[in-house]
Amino acid sequence: MLLFDHSAWSRLISDSVPEDRQEVVLDWIGEGRIGTCLPFLLEAGYSAQTAEDHRITAARLERLTYFPIDGEVERSAQRAQHELAKAGHHRLSPIDLIIAACAAQAQGGVLHYDRDYDLILKHTSLEFESVWLAEAGTL
Repeated sequence: MLLFDHSAWSRLISDSVPEDRQEVVLDWIGEGRIGTCLPFLLEAGYSAQTAEDHRITAARLERLTYFPIDGEVERSAQRAQHELAKAGHHRLSPIDLIIAACAAQAQGGVLHYDRDYDLILKHTSLEFESVWLAEAGTL
């Protein structure tokens, strides 16, 4: 299972991803391999331009598996931020930390286009898969 990060979602809906990679992600969605959590849903909703755009986005995303944020995810994200602070990287997005902690709890990964997830993997005890939407720097 992979959780969406907004960095991947926004590029997918803007058609800036090569068609072959879009097809792979659409297959994953069809297979039920892509999920969401609250921080991502809030970012996706925030990015909507109109009420209608928000409704369409919400309708698309409600079909995906939803992973709730619980106390363990909260503690894991806080612990990860502390570990990042020790390595001098505590200024990473709090949203990314929560999504990574949620992915770790689900024993899955994050589909993204954001170097933060590789830093989280390198400098924290969170264990999740970092899956780039496309090779870094190509989109």
